[in-house]
Amino acid sequence: MTARDTLKSILPASARRWLRSWQLASERFLRRFQGEANLGSLRRIVPVSPSDFGGNRGQCIDRYYIEKFLTEHAADVRGRVLDFADDTYARRFGGNRITSVDVLHATEGNPQATIVADLAQGENLPTESYDCILCTQVLLLIYDLRAAVRTLHRILKPGGVVLVTVPGIQKITRGDMQVTGDYWRFTDASMRRLFEEIFPKENVQVQAFGNVLAAVAFLHGFAVEDLRPGDLDFHDPDFQVSIALRAVKA
Repeated sequence: MTARDTLKSILPASARRWLRSWQLASERFLRRFQGEANLGSLRRIVPVSPSDFGGNRGQCIDRYYIEKFLTEHAADVRGRVLDFADDTYARRFGGNRITSVDVLHATEGNPQATIVADLAQGENLPTESYDCILCTQVLLLIYDLRAAVRTLHRILKPGGVVLVTVPGIQKITRGDMQVTGDYWRFTDASMRRLFEEIFPKENVQVQAFGNVLAAVAFLHGFAVEDLRPGDLDFHDPDFQVSIALRAVKA
């Protein structure tokens, strides 16, 4: 039996709690003389790149994860496709598998939009029309999430696929906040529950991407090019930078 075990056996609980609090207080006091943690260039109260998400330095870290996910599921991008804001991802990942692309935008003024509609309201969106929907970084901007997911389900053809990405650990998107609102950050659990309310559970797959380094770098506005190869490919479920979901309509 160790000395600690002996003390535990003879001291009352109140005395043990007092000793533990005294020990913690002593450790905190001594730490003042051991020097502060070396945070280097990150000891600052504003991001390294405060004006954007790292795009001025290279590829944004969240886009690395988004495009990794879309590459893995590129075979789903086929037939009649719905994209948001522009058709870049539809064309890039669908190639000659797509027959047509519609581009949805919430407000007037986007010359690339073929449909102007509120996804939560669902107006101007035809039922059972799309083989694939690319819904990347959209749901954070929609307050009525359940209505938006119901619309996504309704406008998919039977057997159609929706590929969704949303932010986990991410700063506010200030431009969108001022125009449409920036409402949500997600976890893999919240995304799964949200879509399993509408889609069959067995047809919903969720992935989380990121780690503590990726999260800190992304918040500071560092780019993929600022990190070492492999830094982004370790995934820690407690530090979810980006969440991706694939759901298939029954």
